Amino acid sequence: MNQPQTPEYPRWAEKYISLAGADVVAILEKQAVDFPTFMRSLKEKADYAYAPGKWTIKELFGHMIDTERVLVYRLMCIARGEKTSLPGFDEDSYVAHAHFAESDLNDLAEEFGLLRKANIFLIKSLTEEELARKGVANDLEISVRAIVFVLAGHVIHHQKVIEERYL
Repeated sequence: MNQPQTPEYPRWAEKYISLAGADVVAILEKQAVDFPTFMRSLKEKADYAYAPGKWTIKELFGHMIDTERVLVYRLMCIARGEKTSLPGFDEDSYVAHAHFAESDLNDLAEEFGLLRKANIFLIKSLTEEELARKGVANDLEISVRAIVFVLAGHVIHHQKVIEERYL
């Protein structure tokens, strides 16, 4: 899959897309296995937040699961030709209302891995035409291909945040 070009995505997506390598499907597949393993390795710090008002490890993982769901919903809608503008989401509000603090870290790890594996089936089924389709999400235009790269880059970004601020 070719890397998306600047006209395919809004400015906010650049930081995630730039982190994803050229073989994005292979990266997504590797993350489906490696990231849950990484998550499980943080069991002792599951309820740790690096500063007051910041998410705990479990809440951060919950955010990643929520974001995966929202982005793949957008990806599917746009790939299927949806013409209506898709809503944005307030990640802080989602985390606040999700009860991730009561979740088991191993369950979150399992959920992420299974969700990502299911999403890869959808991504692999898309044609070049579908990957190039653009739609509007949160009032900004984005291509299906760009969303695929954001998915990979979002995990890379947050793993770096965890390694730099939580460990």
